[in-house]
Amino acid sequence: MTTADVIVVGAGPAGSAAALTAARAGKRVVLVERGPFPGSKNMYGGVIYGRVLDDLVPEWYREAPIQRWVTRRQTMIMTGTQALTVDYRTEAWGEEPYNGATAYRPDFDSWLADKAVDAGAELVCSTTVTGLLSEGGQVVGVRTDRPDGELTAPVVIAADGVNSFLAKEAGLYGEVDAANYTLGVKETIALPREVIDERFGVRGDHGVDIEIIGCTGDVPGGGFVYTNRDTIAVGLVLSLPSLAKGDVRPEKILADLKAHPAVAPLVEGGEVKEYSAHVIPEAGYDMMPEIVGNGILVTGDAAAMCLAAGIWLEGVNFAIGSGAAAGRAAAKAVDQGDASATGLSGYRSRLESSFVMQDHRRLREAPHLVMGDLAQKYLPAVACGVVEQVFQVDNPNPKPRLRKIVRSEMRRNGLRIRDAARDGWRALRTFG
Repeated sequence: MTTADVIVVGAGPAGSAAALTAARAGKRVVLVERGPFPGSKNMYGGVIYGRVLDDLVPEWYREAPIQRWVTRRQTMIMTGTQALTVDYRTEAWGEEPYNGATAYRPDFDSWLADKAVDAGAELVCSTTVTGLLSEGGQVVGVRTDRPDGELTAPVVIAADGVNSFLAKEAGLYGEVDAANYTLGVKETIALPREVIDERFGVRGDHGVDIEIIGCTGDVPGGGFVYTNRDTIAVGLVLSLPSLAKGDVRPEKILADLKAHPAVAPLVEGGEVKEYSAHVIPEAGYDMMPEIVGNGILVTGDAAAMCLAAGIWLEGVNFAIGSGAAAGRAAAKAVDQGDASATGLSGYRSRLESSFVMQDHRRLREAPHLVMGDLAQKYLPAVACGVVEQVFQVDNPNPKPRLRKIVRSEMRRNGLRIRDAARDGWRALRTFG
């Protein structure tokens, strides 16, 4: 029997941030990781936004295991044969204090977990937490798969990922709806660094992040391409229910994306080094569980703190922000000798006053809009069709008015004005 003040389950960004803040508050912290090392079982399909680290690890950007700083962002709207790209680049994001960066999760997660260890947390790897220990409705520890592996503590922080078995065992999740989840699939493709620089138009440690809409056929979702030093990542997020109902494999959809005329030149000649898949909590605020219980807090992906809002696709920063808040709230509850839900309620208060809950609450409609028919079905076809007509010269015919082009493309693709206006108004209220 081992006793600590705080047990953190899962050494991803949320768990390590929780362990780091609780340990810095002088608490005895055990950080339990199922894999042989932090990050060993993770895939990564996006960009790390590190501003949230400024308070936890000052000047983190000088030491964090970063692949490239993202100085160029593109949003690509795609049909089977067309692509319309909004392309933005800035040198400012390639200088301190930086904006976003690509990183390998095994490297980044291990680095952040080391910070927790440096602060005094005990990291226990290759150990699976199999359940909760409870007394009188109060969580008092966890069971592990090790012989005599029970761990006790007044506070358990569940940072055990998207399928959080601990939050479910504690009764903090309601009915689980598969529509709230996507499957992320990704290939990591090796290319010489100079080839990546040339194809993506960057130099040095600058990189590119491309988000794609309209690349998933009849399965709602989206795609991405981003650059590492000497690899690129190409991937998809796909609606779980649609995958289950359809007869198409994610590998086939990913192969089609790689063969698209807008993507094929980027991946040509590359060697696939890794294929990975992971379930992602996609519905944001509307799928969050109760995050505070008697003796337990839920954080990161386990609490569905992942923002999939089209314009913003973020997760690691929300995981770190929520994890840090959980660690601080746990430490305070231990100091006050009250680890009940009331004693731990400061966690929710901290989140409500931070970007974590404010962004999720304000953008709660965004995931539904992104996965809706307008964004998935009509927008790519209409937008690409309009631009093709605008740029096409049909002399000796006179140039058509833009209004006429838009209406003709809407009619051709079956998009009614009232439906476009309805969803457009929802989007304006959400993002405006």
